[in-house]
Amino acid sequence: MRLTADIWVSAYLTRLRLQDIPAFVVARGDATAGAVLVKLNTLDGKACCYQRGFDLMTGDRKWVVSVEGDEPLVDASIQKQRGFDADLWVIEVEDRQGRHLLDEPGLT
Repeated sequence: MRLTADIWVSAYLTRLRLQDIPAFVVARGDATAGAVLVKLNTLDGKACCYQRGFDLMTGDRKWVVSVEGDEPLVDASIQKQRGFDADLWVIEVEDRQGRHLLDEPGLT
């Protein structure tokens, strides 16, 4: 059984908060089945956007970089994706060290 998007987002934000990593819901998507994008803002003008993908060899779900570079470029890409998918969640994580916790167990 898969978690709903809103429960996953809530759990993710809690994990980040416990590590003192600021994060915000920038766009709220469909509560049950909305896809989630995570924008990592390193507060130096650069950013990276992660989306959930599948490892075709193992069938495992994993987070992959969809776009990275200057923050305006990443923001434009996210806005374009939101134009195609109104159910899309966007979470912005702000961390100078580049921590996002997406590689931790339970978050894939």
